[in-house]
Amino acid sequence: MKTIAISGSPRENVGKRDAKELRYQGKVPAVLYGGKEQVHFAFTSTELNDAIYSPEASFVEINVGGKTSKAIVKDLQFHPLTDLLVHVDFLELFDDKEITMEIPVRLTGTSPGVKMGGKLVQKLRKLRVKALPKNMPQVVEVSIEKLEVGNLFRVRDLKTDNYVVTNTPEDTIVSVGMSRALKQAENAAKGK
Repeated sequence: MKTIAISGSPRENVGKRDAKELRYQGKVPAVLYGGKEQVHFAFTSTELNDAIYSPEASFVEINVGGKTSKAIVKDLQFHPLTDLLVHVDFLELFDDKEITMEIPVRLTGTSPGVKMGGKLVQKLRKLRVKALPKNMPQVVEVSIEKLEVGNLFRVRDLKTDNYVVTNTPEDTIVSVGMSRALKQAENAAKGK
């Protein structure tokens, strides 16, 4: 799993006025929870860009006042008009405690159904994965090598070793449907 390092400064005051002043200085107020006590701090918003604006999941290594903690981004708040980041919640990670994260799906291989003119439809781009931090995958790979026209790949079809996908087992991840051109060709062959 990719790790992004950020360094923050502890916040003395916690409140709306203090948060507004921090944002005016180009900093983002944040809180790290999940440990023994909550840590309130502020950091420069550009430090987290690789974690926020990336399709990949990542851990964040936070250094506040010389103390380093490993965490994940749990919640982001953006300004409704400017889309600027206004607050971040981080969840501290522990080696013996399972976490749940949204992990992107990566399709691998080539579908024979698509080669025949079928249409590939990816319904789920991310899956909820529960695992210990050391077992958390960067991506969940789904092979489409065996998908013919009309076939689909569901969550229950995944083979996982060290993690659990918590989406509904019946949810479709990817399917190969019949394209309009293929339907027309089939209808023409039937003589319609």
